[in-house]
Amino acid sequence: MRILGAAIGSCVHNAGLFNFLRLAEDNGYETIYLGSAVPLEVLVKAIEEENPDIVALSYRLGAEPLRKLLRKLEKMLKKRKLLDKLYIFGGAYETGKVAKEFRFIKHVFDGTEELEDVVMFLRGTVRAEFLDVTYPQTLSERVKFKAPFPLIRHHIGLQTLEETEEEIRKLAESGQLDIISIAPDQNCQQYFFEPEKMDPAQDGAGGVPIRKREDFVRLYEASRRGNYPLVRCYSGTTHLLEFSKLLKETINNAWAAIPLMWYSDLDRRSDRPLREAIKENMKAIRWNAKHGVPVEINDPHQWALRYAHDAVEVAMTYITAFVAKKLGVRDYVQQFMLETPNGYSPKGDLAKNLAKRELIEPLQDENFKIYRMIRTGLMSMPSDPHAAMAQLSVSMYYGWALEPHIVHVVAYSEAIQRATAKEIIESVKMAKRAISLAMRGTPDPLADRWVRREKNRIMQEAMAIIEAIKELKGGSEDALADPDTLYEAVRLGILDAPALKSFSVAKGEVKVKIIDGIARSVDEFGRPLPEEVRLENILSEVADVENSDSI
Repeated sequence: MRILGAAIGSCVHNAGLFNFLRLAEDNGYETIYLGSAVPLEVLVKAIEEENPDIVALSYRLGAEPLRKLLRKLEKMLKKRKLLDKLYIFGGAYETGKVAKEFRFIKHVFDGTEELEDVVMFLRGTVRAEFLDVTYPQTLSERVKFKAPFPLIRHHIGLQTLEETEEEIRKLAESGQLDIISIAPDQNCQQYFFEPEKMDPAQDGAGGVPIRKREDFVRLYEASRRGNYPLVRCYSGTTHLLEFSKLLKETINNAWAAIPLMWYSDLDRRSDRPLREAIKENMKAIRWNAKHGVPVEINDPHQWALRYAHDAVEVAMTYITAFVAKKLGVRDYVQQFMLETPNGYSPKGDLAKNLAKRELIEPLQDENFKIYRMIRTGLMSMPSDPHAAMAQLSVSMYYGWALEPHIVHVVAYSEAIQRATAKEIIESVKMAKRAISLAMRGTPDPLADRWVRREKNRIMQEAMAIIEAIKELKGGSEDALADPDTLYEAVRLGILDAPALKSFSVAKGEVKVKIIDGIARSVDEFGRPLPEEVRLENILSEVADVENSDSI
C-alpha cells in the first residue's frame, strides 16, 4: 500500500510528517514524501499521478488559515473525483480540531497520541479498511500483532448490565484497550449455576449482574467494533468447569483465570473444602488446556494479598506454572502484581518479581509458552485520585523491567469507585506514556547489587519451600501437582499467610514484616527468619507429633 505525504499551504513544519512516513515504511508501506509548504495544486496533481491509497496531510500554523485551505482542497478533490482515497491529517491540537470538521478526512493525529497509537493505526485500522484484515482474536496472535508494544487490559463491571454494555462499546471504539475483562458481581461468580441461592439485595455487588447466557453474548457483541478487543471474564468461584465452557462459547474467552487453591475454605469465597477445590480447579484448567484456551493461575498474588512473605509468593509462582504445564496448558499467562502487599519499595518489588521470572522461565519449551503480565497493585492505590495517577504511572514505568507482553491497567479511580470508560481511557493513556518512556531505555535493575542479592535469596528460599513440599511425597516432583500433597502443605503451615488466621483452613501463624521494602518472614522479635529455619521448625513439630502418636 502507498502513502503520499505533504505539509500543505505555507507550513514548513515537517518533522511529524517525516516521522510518520518513516513509521509507515517500517510497517510495510511504500511512501511518497512531497515535503513542506506544498501548494494545493501540486498536491492534487501528485495524487492524480501517483494514485496513493492514503494521503497524509500536515499543517500546524493556525486554525482559520487551515480551515480555508481544507475548504479549497475539498472542492478541488471533488471536482477531480479524488475523494475515494483515505485522507488523514496530522498537526497541532488546534489544527487537529479544525481537521475533524471535514468529512473527507477520516483520521486525525493531534499530538495527543503515543507512538503505539500511530503504529496500531497503520497495522490495524488501515489494513482493516483496505484489505479486509481483522484484528487477531487469539492471545498469541494478538501479542505478535502488537509487538514490541504490550497488550493493554482493563476490567469493567458496573452496577447494571445496560451501563456495562454501553461502557464496553465506548472502550472498543476508543481503540485504547486490547483486552476487556468482564467483572461479574459476586452473585454471578458464586451462584450463576444455582440462581435460587442468589441474594437479590446483593445484585451488582462488586461487578455487573449477569444472570443468563444471553447477557454474556450481549456484552461480547458490544465489543465488536473499533479495534475488536479480546474479551475475557473472571471465572466463577464455584462450578469452574461449567463456567469455562460457558465463557468459551459466549465471549471467546481470551484466557481463563483459575486459581489452584482459592475459592475454597482457604479464603471463604466459596464453601468448597480445600482438597476438593484443588481437584475441581485442576479439572477446569485441564479442560481449558484441552480446548486451546490460554490459562492464568492467579494463586501467587492471592497469597500476597493475604500478606504472605516473598518466598511463599515466589514458590507458588513456580508451583502454579508447573501445574499448568503438567495439565497440558500451552499458552500460560503469568501475572506479576506489583506493590503487593502494600509497603514494597520499587527495588524490592523488582527483586521479588525478577526471582519469579527467573524461576519459571526454564519451564518454557515448544509446548509451553509464558506470557508475562504486570499489574498495579490495588492494595497500594491511594484514594486521592491525583496520588493514584502517580502510583499507576510509577509502577508501570519500573514494571517495564519485567518485559511484559500484557499490561493490566488499574484505573486511578478504583480505590474510590468503579471505573467507567472515561477513567479507564485516561488511566490507559497514563500507563502508555510511562511505558513509552521506559521503552526508550532504563537502567538494568540487576546491575544493582542489593536487587541481585535479594533476588537470589528469594529464589533460594522459594526453592526450600518447593523441596519441603516434595518431601511430603518422598521427594517426587509430582508432589507439586498432587492435590493431597498441596493440601498438606497448607495444613502444616509450609504455605501460610498472616491474614488467613482464625477463619481459614490455613494456620495463619507465620509472622511477616516489611523490612527494607520487602515482605520477610520474621521471628517473635521481628527479626528476619531464614526460610530454612522456618521450615525446619514446622517439620520438626510434625515429626514430634508423629513420634508421640506412635508411642
